[in-house]
Amino acid sequence: MRPNIIFYFSDQQRWDTLNSTLMPNVWELGENGVLFSDSYTCQPVCGPARACLQTGQFATENRCYWNGIALKENTKTLADYFNENGYDTAYIGKWHLASDRYPGVGVHCEKTAVPRERQGGYKYWRAADILEFTSHGYDGYVFDENGKKIDFTGYRADCINDFAVEYINNHNREKPFFMFVSQLEPHHQNDRGHFEGPTNMIDKFRNYPLPEDLVFLNGNYKDEYPDYLAAIHSLDENMGKLVKTLKDKGIYDNTVIVYTSDHGCHFKTRNAEYKRSCHDSSIHTPLVFGGGAVNKSDILDCLVSLIDIPPTLLSLADIPIPETYSGNILPVNKKDVPERDCVFIQISESQVGRAVRTKEWKYSARAIGSGWHKPNAVHYFDDFLYDLKNDPYEKNNLVNNKNCEKILSQMRALLSREMVNAGEKKPIFHKPLKTRKY
Repeated sequence: MRPNIIFYFSDQQRWDTLNSTLMPNVWELGENGVLFSDSYTCQPVCGPARACLQTGQFATENRCYWNGIALKENTKTLADYFNENGYDTAYIGKWHLASDRYPGVGVHCEKTAVPRERQGGYKYWRAADILEFTSHGYDGYVFDENGKKIDFTGYRADCINDFAVEYINNHNREKPFFMFVSQLEPHHQNDRGHFEGPTNMIDKFRNYPLPEDLVFLNGNYKDEYPDYLAAIHSLDENMGKLVKTLKDKGIYDNTVIVYTSDHGCHFKTRNAEYKRSCHDSSIHTPLVFGGGAVNKSDILDCLVSLIDIPPTLLSLADIPIPETYSGNILPVNKKDVPERDCVFIQISESQVGRAVRTKEWKYSARAIGSGWHKPNAVHYFDDFLYDLKNDPYEKNNLVNNKNCEKILSQMRALLSREMVNAGEKKPIFHKPLKTRKY
């Protein structure tokens, strides 16, 4: 019997917030399943990361380089493959793949219903394109598959989770289901410039230790971290409710639950906002494969890219992997899966940047010009080189260190290989125009 698959997606969640204190329910899923400690996004910004998940392709391949580039309407998504192979499909929460970039051009549904042809093929729909525009931390609205507005009252993460619980309770079990739950939390509320945790939890996290990769830098983490952690804790409580529902329905043992995030959060320490950088605070994400249908594996520390998740989801359902997919199948219910030697990151909007990370080193390069004006380049300038084994918090940029010229050359070659494999032109690298300390 093929398993039900639930993909539970947070927004802007750092990898180090997945622990037994903040997220005991998700942590338990990982301890009984597979908990990856080296999981990284391939695009540290909301829309492009979601496009990579839905298409199984890098942003250079699916052409969704920035927030505000909609998926092409003929794009085959995860839902299409699951639909074609006998699954029911559901999407709940934030979509971020329907509205076009420029005002007055194309389709704009940031605050209105996503047209049916732009819902990615999902049969059941309780979502908004830009959920942060249709809601706040408390109260808001989404739409159903027919464009009907559905108001909700209460903490947003609870309400989004309630739609998921409702779907499970009403599912007829004639087919397995693939449900994509896309929470907005812990992402900051754009129009208020503030993270919004549940009010009854914030005080619990006033004195929570600050991450070591933040405290030596300026940023807004001291003010924002309690709300941020409270929002994450609320996601965990909602995961507990979801798991209880599966067990009450008697379907937990035949369900896979995947929990991850689109990117991390550096709290304005590495640039003027929260992500869009090569640093681990921006790209390192939590990742758990759990549920009764996952066989526990002892392979916990292999490098994982967000681009690896789509083929892994299909493989769990015994669906053939499309030739267009760029990722690898992960060692979940599988044996002898080859391990990556690196993960590749395309950085947009804040810069035209490219990065590659191995277990011990990270190298990043950037092109001249705004990341809002062009998606890629040929000429790139060295930006960062980090010795992660000896400098895990990325305090010392070695890109101009003469003792690191050999490793710099090796990392350039690795990045060049990954860029070409992702459909980009072979890059030409140059010494940095300006060396950044951090």
